[in-house]
Amino acid sequence: MPIDDEPLLPEPANLKFLRRLVTVLTATMIGGLILIISLLVIRLSDTGPTLPDQITLPKGVSATAFTMGNGWYAVVSDAGDILIYDASTGELRKTIPVE
Repeated sequence: MPIDDEPLLPEPANLKFLRRLVTVLTATMIGGLILIISLLVIRLSDTGPTLPDQITLPKGVSATAFTMGNGWYAVVSDAGDILIYDASTGELRKTIPVE
């Protein structure tokens, strides 16, 4: 007797619950994956901080480190000084000796 001619049996309740659970978990995983991908696209499309084109250091000074803040940037020199510059004008604001 072919399978198509067999009468359909009612689906057990626990099988119906399992089928719905798998469907909900699949939809949740797809939604989470879409969320993660969209957050990565948003985060990686950011241009990041605007760095100065060039920094004019005093004669004989080499930079060993650089950091930025809101409206300023600082250069740590090889002579042991921290040179703080204005971000908009590029002028030296302050020199702090490191002891």
